Formats: sequence, structure tokens, C-alpha cells
Amino acid sequence: MLSDSDIRIIKSTIPVLEQAGPSLTKHFYQRMFTHHPEVQHIFNASHQASGRQQIALFEAIAAYAKNIENLAALTQAVERIAQKHTSFNIQPQHYDIVGEHLLATLRELAADAFTPEVEQAWAKAYLFLAQIFIDREGELYRLRAAAQGGWQGLRPFTVTAKRVESQLVTSFELTPADGGEVIDFLPGQYIGIEVAIPGSAFRQVRQYSLSCHPNRHHYRISVKREPGSTEHAGGLVSHYLHQQVKQGDEVMLYPPAGDFYLHERQQPVVLISAGVGLTPMQAMLEHLARQQYSQPVTYLHACDNPRQHSFSEQVSELLLPHWQQVVWYENPDKQLTADKPPTHLHKQGRMDLTSIKNMLPIKTGDFYLCGPVSFMQHVVQQLQTLGVNKANIHYEVFGPHEQF
Repeated sequence: MLSDSDIRIIKSTIPVLEQAGPSLTKHFYQRMFTHHPEVQHIFNASHQASGRQQIALFEAIAAYAKNIENLAALTQAVERIAQKHTSFNIQPQHYDIVGEHLLATLRELAADAFTPEVEQAWAKAYLFLAQIFIDREGELYRLRAAAQGGWQGLRPFTVTAKRVESQLVTSFELTPADGGEVIDFLPGQYIGIEVAIPGSAFRQVRQYSLSCHPNRHHYRISVKREPGSTEHAGGLVSHYLHQQVKQGDEVMLYPPAGDFYLHERQQPVVLISAGVGLTPMQAMLEHLARQQYSQPVTYLHACDNPRQHSFSEQVSELLLPHWQQVVWYENPDKQLTADKPPTHLHKQGRMDLTSIKNMLPIKTGDFYLCGPVSFMQHVVQQLQTLGVNKANIHYEVFGPHEQF
């Protein structure tokens, strides 16, 4: 446990951390990758290039320092990070590497303030937090390995089907190569996939939401082809999956993970997505449909145009009589909609919830969101303005987590 003196010292360094800002974590990553290049497969290079990873780590460090006396306030963040770590197969030795370079970074960037006494307090604080993660991640590994159809580490899967869902999204059905069962997952969770791409210096690990209902036989991921096709541009893995991986090929998966999932509380459900953010919503909707869920379900989706609208027909087929959907197209293709009129209510422009507020269970519903960060910020603001309780708004961010 940390002493009162340790806590006092940690809190006294908060102004130093805030002054350094994300430059601190940028220096940390550069230092760690220089000394331990082998860990680069754990980190998404495009998130490094954009700065999102550095900002997320800085905010996590600052939050830890500010809540050092009340770590219960960080419970949700710890669980989210621990879940993500297991999808990379993070092990205790990785914490030793991170700790070494985090302390060295503080020493190098804040030499005046980082006295031996301060370094000792931060070392104790880091080890304390690292052990929390190691214990929780170890528990998750054990639970998943012991579950029916479960495993730990990598497991080979065969691509048993590949289906184009829209202009940008393709689905991959993945079945265990050993013919066994797969562990169940909670609708909304994701899975880690590891691929070795010719010409890439490091193995690539990405997380993709599972887009089908739990069934113990196979998984399905639905991948958007991102712009660019290099590690730093962000489209390396998606382009590889779209263009190179075919039916019959083998890929390696880590077990499902994630703290964003459907809470079945027998109350109305609202699924809100944009673009490829509909993938976890598809798993939720399929699950609710198979259950013949008796409560109202409202499915809201936004995308650029009908050609980029994935699962359009499948969603319409899944909707029960007492469920409803609305879709927003920012740039509707009038000729396409004339040739094949949509089976759902559709609007033009950005998603505007005030225009359908009478359809929404403002006081009683659970609202699930997934899509670009700017989209979710826009939707959360609308929901709170309409009077939705913040505790009933659940969201998933693809990439480093952001709070809003």
C-alpha cells in the first residue's frame, strides 16, 4: 500500500505532469520502442502517428495521480484497459518494460522536480497500479481458458466465409481450425486478430467487434477498408484482410474481450451507430431477435449513402413488429433509392434525435452508441439535452478510449 507521504508526493507532481502534457508520453513511447522494438506489435502504429495513443496514456497517468486517494473512481477505466490488454495477450513482463521507461521519462523530462524521493514514490505507485492490472488480467485469462470452448493466447481459425456487406465493409466468418467450440461472448464485445503481413517488420494485432450473435461455433468480424495501406496511415491490416485473406485461409485469434456489451435489464433498448460502428449493434440486434425480446428496440444508424449501409436488409428482416428503425444518409444516392426504395424510414443529413424524440424511451431506455468520436460526442450531447440519464448511455470507441 502507498503511504500518506507517497500520496502527498504523487499529488505534488500533478502540475509538473500537466505542464509536460502529451509530450511526456510521446517521449516515453519513443524511448521504449528504441530500447524494446519487439513490443511494437502491441501498439497500433496509426494511433501512434496521429497522437491519439500518447494523449490517451497521458490522460490515464494524470487521472491516476489525481485519484491516487480514491482509486475506486478509476474502476471502470481499469476494467476497460484490462480487457483491451488481454486482447493483446499482455503479460507481467510487459509491465516491467513500461515501468522502466516511464520512470526514465519522468527523470529525463522533469529532472528538477524528479528527486530521488519523488522517483521512489512514483515507482511504488506504478508497481501498485501494475499489480492491479496484472491480477485482473490474470483472472480474465484463467476464466476464458477454463470456459467451455475457451483458450488462452493465440488459436488458429479458418475463414469459412467472406461476404461483402457494403462499399467499404466485408465480413469474415471465422471457425476454429481444430473443429472445437468457441467461447461465448457478450454482444458488443470484440476479438483480437493477429496477422503477419509481408513487408511489415512487426506482427499486427487489431481488435474488431464481433458482428454476429453468440453461437459457440464461429465468430464473425466485419471490417471497414480504411484509407491508406501503410502502418502509419492506418489501413494496413484492413487492406490486407480485404485484398489478401480469402476463404480457406487461416488467421490467429485471441479470446473475446471488452467492457462494452448489452445489459439485458428488460427495459427498452436503443442502438445508435454510424458507419462501421454498427458492427457491435448487429451482434446485439441478432441476439435480441433470437430471444424474441419483448421490450421495444429502436435501431438508429447514420452513414454517408446507401452504398455504404452495411446489413441493411438483414436488419429489416430481424426487426420484430414492435421494434423500429430510422436511418440517416448524409449524401443520399437518389437514383439508387429510386431503383430500390429502402425498407426503413430514412432521413437526409446528420443524425438529429430531436426530430424523433417521441420515438425514444428517454426515461426508461438503455442507449448504446458506437461510431466516430465526433459522432458520439454529437449524439451524447443530444441525448443529455433530451433528458437521458448519463448512466443509461453506453458507448464504445474504436482505438484509444476517450471520455465525453
